[in-house]
Amino acid sequence: MGAKPRLLEHEMDALEIAASLEARFGHLDAEAIIAVAVERFRNAGGIATVSSFGADSAALLHMVARLDNSLPVLFLDTGQHFGETLEYRDQLADDLGLKNLRILHPRSEALAATDPDGILHKSNTDLCCEIRKVEPMARAVEPYAAWFTGRKRHQADTRAEMPVFEAVGPRIRINPLARWTTADQAAYMRAHDLRENPLVAYGYLSIGCFPCTEPVKPGEDDRSGRWAGTAKTECGIHLPGFEALTSSAA
Repeated sequence: MGAKPRLLEHEMDALEIAASLEARFGHLDAEAIIAVAVERFRNAGGIATVSSFGADSAALLHMVARLDNSLPVLFLDTGQHFGETLEYRDQLADDLGLKNLRILHPRSEALAATDPDGILHKSNTDLCCEIRKVEPMARAVEPYAAWFTGRKRHQADTRAEMPVFEAVGPRIRINPLARWTTADQAAYMRAHDLRENPLVAYGYLSIGCFPCTEPVKPGEDDRSGRWAGTAKTECGIHLPGFEALTSSAA
């Protein structure tokens, strides 16, 4: 076996911070995790929430808004979202009183050079995700020391061992809902009368760009409708390698 890659000092710090936070707070309920993280990072590099305003985004956003509705909420407009998602984003943000919704976009020059006709997904889904999602999201989180996601372990096999606190290069990604089940999500939505993305009613249990998202078939996991018929399971913003893009601003 080759030598283990040497970690940069700030990356080692992030690994130690994530491990410490996981050991101390990873067992707490979602709202307590959010409160701890905001207290830890608000004035120590900053913290944001990344949201797709998808099938089950409302719960996390509701918790964050109740604590501090001025925290940045980052939404990546890939240019290929369902119209329903864009309408839902605006409606839910209004419902929750989100004061700092930041809408991000792919680089126009990258789209012009690589996907001028908007059909790159037909021939190269990985490259399409790279220019429409991965690179823009890396830019979006660069200013922050940490960010929240709504990912859950039950959503796919690739997320089954996901920690609550994890290092991504020099930054910390926080998954407050990691242990939640589908029943937990549904119960929270009912208890707080939260608006649901209208596509859920049509079987879309994980919602991405419209060319690469289908309704979920009975018995399949929530993310099976993403890139259906291919081996692809993630766009890349939650996969190894993303940290290399975010490290430049550390």
